[in-house]
Amino acid sequence: MPARETQERSGDAWRGFARLLVGTAAALALGYLALAFAVDPYDSGRSRLFSVGAVRPQGPRTAAAVRGRDAAFSGAIIGNSHIQLIEPARLSALTHIPFVQLAIPATGPGEQLSVLDWFLRHHPAPAAIVLAPDDFWCTDDPALANDKPFPFWLFARDLPGYLRGLMRYAVAQEVVGRIGWLVKTRRPLARADGWWDYEPDYLNLGFGRDPKWEATREAPVPDTPDPRKAGPFPAAERLRAALAQVPAETAVVAVQPPVYHAGLPRPGTPRAAAEAACAAAIGQALATHPRSALLDWRRDGETARDPALFFDRTHYRHPLARRVAEDIAAAILRLRAPKE
Repeated sequence: MPARETQERSGDAWRGFARLLVGTAAALALGYLALAFAVDPYDSGRSRLFSVGAVRPQGPRTAAAVRGRDAAFSGAIIGNSHIQLIEPARLSALTHIPFVQLAIPATGPGEQLSVLDWFLRHHPAPAAIVLAPDDFWCTDDPALANDKPFPFWLFARDLPGYLRGLMRYAVAQEVVGRIGWLVKTRRPLARADGWWDYEPDYLNLGFGRDPKWEATREAPVPDTPDPRKAGPFPAAERLRAALAQVPAETAVVAVQPPVYHAGLPRPGTPRAAAEAACAAAIGQALATHPRSALLDWRRDGETARDPALFFDRTHYRHPLARRVAEDIAAAILRLRAPKE
């Protein structure tokens, strides 16, 4: 056989092998994608084939998808660990509004507004929404970027974005895990209302008894603003746009979470001016909603100077969380009272 003919046959064989390889890989990828979509590993509701309205115990980043679409709740608490200790059952008892806790630690306004959007898409007429604009909201970054990972794809409005998110190794693991979880007769369930008490975790780390943590809590903040927190405040504009989607009848309460006095700026300093400007921007955006209230717990006073109420500068304990919950409930009841 001539050498040229041999080379051509060899080339055809390799091209055929390459096409088979690519075709097989594409078929496997499409097969996995179809399976993952059908299984819906976080019960986002995009596929109802295997939906049970629940997920196995897991972190709030992914569990928030099923919680945020749960029709059993008409009130939502959205924020990070600075509002996490507000117990939804307590707020529900005080307001007669069934609340779900959608706080996700280490998130900022970008992630929280994404969760708000998800909740509103599944609750067109919610009774109440509680937000917690903390100092993370004072960034001047228009992208509202956060260096902590967050599954934006899980809460995405567009289907292609969701499908791209399914093509991840961690998600593939969850697909397999959910199949095994679904076939169990007795399944461990994540809490439906999202309540996650961080006190035991802090106590296990030594907070409340280790002097090194007390020293960290007592160290005062500098007089200058943190980098990129002196304005402008694009999160306020994003809040304004988000509130335009909230029905006028919905009570919206924004809580500036409590801060230990060492974490507050000294009056008259550039840091104090920056914080005041940020609070004003958030307040102006919030005021665009007709039934809204801003609760300022980020203030000095007897409470802010009681070390027994705080683990660190920004994480408070149950006695203070209960006071904040009562304040939130009172604001909601005022906002929902019939207007004359």
